Amino acid sequence: MKRWWRGTFGLVAIVAFGFALATLAIGVVAFETTHEALEQQLDHRIAAETQALIDEGDDGPTGIAAAIRRREAARSTASLAYVLVDAAGRRVAGRLDAPVPTKPGYVELLPYTEAGERRIAQSLTTILPSGHRLLVAADRAVIDEIDVTLLRLFAGAFGAMLLLGIAAAWIVGAVTRARLARIDRTALAIIDGDLARRVPVTGSGDEFDGVAATLNRMLDRIGGLMDNLRQVSSDVAHDLRTPLTRLHNRLDEALASDDRAIQLVAIEAAAAEARDLLEIFAALLRIAEVEGMSARAHFTDVSLSALVTDLIEVYRPAMEASGHRLESAIAPGIVVQGDRRLLQRLLSNLLDNAIAHTPVGTKVTVALERTGASVRLRVADDGPGVSPEAAAILFQRFTRADSSRSTTGHGLGLTMVSAIAAAHDGTASVTTDTEFAIMVDIRAT
Repeated sequence: MKRWWRGTFGLVAIVAFGFALATLAIGVVAFETTHEALEQQLDHRIAAETQALIDEGDDGPTGIAAAIRRREAARSTASLAYVLVDAAGRRVAGRLDAPVPTKPGYVELLPYTEAGERRIAQSLTTILPSGHRLLVAADRAVIDEIDVTLLRLFAGAFGAMLLLGIAAAWIVGAVTRARLARIDRTALAIIDGDLARRVPVTGSGDEFDGVAATLNRMLDRIGGLMDNLRQVSSDVAHDLRTPLTRLHNRLDEALASDDRAIQLVAIEAAAAEARDLLEIFAALLRIAEVEGMSARAHFTDVSLSALVTDLIEVYRPAMEASGHRLESAIAPGIVVQGDRRLLQRLLSNLLDNAIAHTPVGTKVTVALERTGASVRLRVADDGPGVSPEAAAILFQRFTRADSSRSTTGHGLGLTMVSAIAAAHDGTASVTTDTEFAIMVDIRAT
């Protein structure tokens, strides 16, 4: 397996091996500390016994030799052994079969023989004033046994830690592979055309559920864009058929007639139809650009209160000229993250819609207020409104209410409003309870 250490199993195994090495390092330190403490304790015991012999035999070598014989006869030496030699190296007392060092001090590893068996002792040599040398030794078997026990204990701990780490790595890797396999199967199903498929969520709230939720949101967004693309294709094919047919008929009229005046009228009508088609395509391109969310890269803080107030003053003369009454209720100090140009177009489309599709004498009200963490822009009128059926599809492309069939337009203005609202993490909706109103909710700064 290439670069296994980058996988879940490899990473967890490396971490487990690191813990095992840490356990080993702690074991080494503990072993050395314990071993040293045991040797110091044995040295202290030997030194105390040496001093006791010297104090007990205060009359010189003869007293020390007598004390050694009493200890050996009583067998109370408790693993301590003795030998006393004179200045010439001749044994005076003691049964210890070991060479007596000529220099005073401790010898950590002193070889000696007991019952024909070679053993190792820890010893202290003391030179008496008479020149005699006193050697007190303690067998190191106890230390060696403790050392072996500690080594086995730490080796077992290291092995257990390593095995547990490998087992944990395998379990974590298996769980991770299983969860990732679900995501992989979902992705493969989507590649094969099942766009309704979503990544399973276990409900545990773990990191995988978080990734699954994000991926599902992305898939919902992609699915919406695909549905929108299909809807656009269908709408364009359906709604552009009539103007293209009219354009074709006008050109046929011009070709079929020899009358210069008739040809001119037909060509002018065809040119008007062509301009109308170009406007439709330009509007569709603008909507597609907004829906692509590219405008978010240029978002800045926009004072929505000031923007709406200024635009109302710009539209007030047009409203009065068309016989409408324009009223407003703008909350001050409202700021949003957004594109100023797009927000201006959103409100302009709503006001243009009110002028074009409501009768003379209609009161149009623009309200801006903060509602919790959102900002609501509301454009209402007391005109005839639309039916609930029409309100449900009012933001779709090329949708026009029955009352607006006789007016100019292509049914794309409110589609642009909805797209701009979505680009600002908002929504556009319609209410027809007491008056016709279009509400746009945008997240506030």
